[in-house]
Amino acid sequence: MIYLMGSKSEPIRKVLSNNIKKYRGIFRYTQEILAEVTGLSTQTINDIEGCRRWISPKTLSKLAEAFNIEEYQLLLPENDNPGKKTNLLTPQSLIALQIRVKKSIDSHFEEVINTDELVPKLG
Repeated sequence: MIYLMGSKSEPIRKVLSNNIKKYRGIFRYTQEILAEVTGLSTQTINDIEGCRRWISPKTLSKLAEAFNIEEYQLLLPENDNPGKKTNLLTPQSLIALQIRVKKSIDSHFEEVINTDELVPKLG
């Protein structure tokens, strides 16, 4: 369930929006990929990032799980985030790299298997 909220909630919605965008950047997720990973619609992701919708606790959990973080981290302003590091080797960026490398390796294995390059030639 997604909740619409009034202007009094604008500051926290902006924080949530900025954090989702930040973590999407770390993981190199488009809104479409994040929607696929979380099971949400692309429009929902777009509305949350555009501060047009608020989210349920279940949606917050799905987003946090997609980024391998705790839910509260999506609600912390940038300067209050205890996990923030200035270099690119954050745990989140390393996990994102691991996921991308695994997908690339899986893709290459699929190519090899589909082209029968593993089958020894009998002669």
